[in-house]
Amino acid sequence: MKVTKFGGSSLASAEQLQKVLNIVKSDQERRFIVVSAPGKRHPEDTKVTDALINYYNHYINQEDTAEEKKWIVERYRDIATELNLDLTIIDTIQNAIEHLATLPIENNPYLYDTFLAAGEDNNAKLIAAYFKENGLDAVYLHPREAGLFVSSEPQNARLLPMSYHHIERITHNRHICIIPGFFGVTIDNDICTFSRGGSDITGSLIATGTHADLYENFTDVDGIFAAHPGVVHKPHSISELTYKEMRELAYAGFSVLHDEALIPVYRAKIPLVIKNTNNPDHPGTKVILKHEDLDLPVVGISGDDQFVSINISKYLMNREIGFGRKVLQLLEELNMRWEHIPTGIDDMSIVLRKRELTPEKEEKIIDYLQNELHVDEVDIERDLSIIMIVGEKMKNHIGITSTATKVLSEKNINLEMISQGSSEVSIMFVIKTQQEKEAIRALYSAFF
Repeated sequence: MKVTKFGGSSLASAEQLQKVLNIVKSDQERRFIVVSAPGKRHPEDTKVTDALINYYNHYINQEDTAEEKKWIVERYRDIATELNLDLTIIDTIQNAIEHLATLPIENNPYLYDTFLAAGEDNNAKLIAAYFKENGLDAVYLHPREAGLFVSSEPQNARLLPMSYHHIERITHNRHICIIPGFFGVTIDNDICTFSRGGSDITGSLIATGTHADLYENFTDVDGIFAAHPGVVHKPHSISELTYKEMRELAYAGFSVLHDEALIPVYRAKIPLVIKNTNNPDHPGTKVILKHEDLDLPVVGISGDDQFVSINISKYLMNREIGFGRKVLQLLEELNMRWEHIPTGIDDMSIVLRKRELTPEKEEKIIDYLQNELHVDEVDIERDLSIIMIVGEKMKNHIGITSTATKVLSEKNINLEMISQGSSEVSIMFVIKTQQEKEAIRALYSAFF
């Protein structure tokens, strides 16, 4: 049995939905279908989710919402009309969209989540109707009925452990179940969404709860590439990755799959495959626990920008018990997450994402370091990018770091920091953002 998730680009139009229907029809093992909201039909188009955000903003500001409601309903109507569907389903969708403007604004922490979830929820209704009219025994299944009970954390929901027992029950359902992604329900029956892009999470949770043999994630690319196609010309597609490799690549800029979606299927030891709706015969990229065939030391190179580094120097820092704890405690008190902490005898650098370091927090950090911890120097280094070389087989090959640093040196790219975790799955380089693309191209050329 397979759980299959389709992303927004796969569901953006009637033409795309016809491809999805053919994919589902071609394999009877595809029993649970998780769907996103309709994505963009072309670069200038608007995603349904973004239209719902505009609708929400107008509603809470007590402005006229007629235009937004009409646009959203017409978006679904266009798809249904092109598919020659019975337009009764559009009446159902229109009522659901208009109902949003009757929900209470005050003391309603789930209002934003309810608006956002409407994109996936109504698309699932439309797709179930389309499948049924085309010979499939399909039913729409609300996350409540699917057993997706989540924590009461708006826009950051987490599955409650007892939910897996409820999800397991839907395996007795003999229909093809169309489940909207991106959200679950709280114990009090409130709509609560996962973090943005969370339809991948829904698919992973359903696959785990139903003990699926495979979790398929259909998108608009032929799997995962060894480098970003926007940086490297025609990089090769990766046939297989381990979960650890995928996690490292997703962290540093590979956005094909929501990184939180890896955790449930990884723990359940369920293989995942990323495939292309527009080219379903391509094998795609399989994400597994351990490599079966691939013996490449490096499987991928990724890069991400928008990092800063807090560089701290203090003579005899290594002899001062509790110094690191005090620094990290300050970050905790300021509700800041750090990414990496390279250290020396008298030096310590804390690499953060730029969004974590607001001007107010920066001022507090510098004041604390200078006046409480009496550091000798502290400076903030900005415009940094992280480059990751990833591959579980690297630990069995000598000279990976040497090859990387040599090629970067030849391109006159200065390394701000180097770090490698104990698992040796990846090597991290911190460089100036202006040289990020050149560094990725140089490294790709060296290893591929």
